Amino acid sequence: MENLTIEFPVAGRSVPVVRGLSFAIDRGEFVGLAGESGSGKSLTALAILRLVPPPGRITGGRVLLDGVDLLALPERGMRRVRGARIGLVLQEPMTALDPVFTVGDQIAEAVRAHRELSRREARTEAVRLLELVAIPDAARRLKDYPHQLSGGQRQRVLIAMALAARPELLLADEPTTALDVTIQAQILELLERLRRELGLAILLITHDLAVVAETCERLLVMYAGELVEEAPVTELFARPAHPYTRLLLAAVPRLGQPAARGQLPTIPGQVPDPAALPSGCAFHPRCPEVMDVCPCFAPDLYTVTAIQLARCFLYGEPAAERRVAE
Repeated sequence: MENLTIEFPVAGRSVPVVRGLSFAIDRGEFVGLAGESGSGKSLTALAILRLVPPPGRITGGRVLLDGVDLLALPERGMRRVRGARIGLVLQEPMTALDPVFTVGDQIAEAVRAHRELSRREARTEAVRLLELVAIPDAARRLKDYPHQLSGGQRQRVLIAMALAARPELLLADEPTTALDVTIQAQILELLERLRRELGLAILLITHDLAVVAETCERLLVMYAGELVEEAPVTELFARPAHPYTRLLLAAVPRLGQPAARGQLPTIPGQVPDPAALPSGCAFHPRCPEVMDVCPCFAPDLYTVTAIQLARCFLYGEPAAERRVAE
């Protein structure tokens, strides 16, 4: 992804909600995309598939899959990418699945949409996919309706549907939301096993840093529509660079760490409205390390180490100041 920008019309003007977003995912890599609600994570996943809900639209950037810009493809060409090369797992299985069709019918339909198989062959493949995602007694469960399955089983059905055409990249948008911790762990273990066995690349979208720590190799942190930090998970958790990332990690409750006055640690303030972003660095009104330069200039994504980037003036100077110095 290169310089992706997504805008929505607000009060007669276009407001960017994702701004200049760039990152890459390698084959077989497990990457996390984290941030507070409203940071643009889910929109980023939808933009990869050109499914940004109207009136939103992609106004800039490129999304490259093996060097082909998906944003430049005709719709017919894009339909050969959705599901076939890039799969999507949505966060709410009860609304993503159709309640009036059996899960077998829905998986078989996903299979036949991308592969030239007969109905009988598609049903056989549906059984194999349910077995792949560890649904017990798969052949019998094909006849079940979504309401007859547990939340964890419904999520596994969605993953099976996303794998129907053997994609190269899986976009998993909050796949463990509303599941208890035991089922969450099972879903995360399933995704990791599928990545190893099928060679999938996975982009895991989440606001839960514990989920990231459990599964991901690299983490992208978003704030107010921008990428503010990128690093391998082990490096980022050990030495977070951006003040926002440090506050996110500090807000995670820990056993044996008493909260001051009985309060859980929080990040002060609110995520800004995209239509009324603060000047300069979008995080500066909430930042405990704010400097005089922060309200005046928007920081670039600076190199902290060879494997870590952060959008913060702690690691670089504003371009305007460089020009004056020169």
